[in-house]
Amino acid sequence: MTAKTLVGLVAALHVYILVLEMFLWERKPGRELSGFDAATARATAPLAANQGLYNGFLAAGLVWGLIAGEPTGPRLQIFFLACVLVAGLYGGLTANRRILIAQALPGALALAAVLLAR
Repeated sequence: MTAKTLVGLVAALHVYILVLEMFLWERKPGRELSGFDAATARATAPLAANQGLYNGFLAAGLVWGLIAGEPTGPRLQIFFLACVLVAGLYGGLTANRRILIAQALPGALALAAVLLAR
């Protein structure tokens, strides 16, 4: 149950990121996330929307893993959590260190829980 809860929380996090990057990037919540001024937020909005879409795919894969039966569900969870972890590590090392805590750490904890539950 802990593993499924953590997977669900990571999926919800990625839906939240999707909303911030695709729909709120130029507004206060998105600008607080990025730290960009209005002009930079406007200029980077298409890039942020693309990133948001990818976060949506991660969330969709995790939800799919939660609703799929054995043995597919846990395998999907492992695959998509590994993707979350790699994306979080890469983003944390190349873009912003906060991504290590905000994305990589939750992904790693959920992945560990899924693997231990097997």
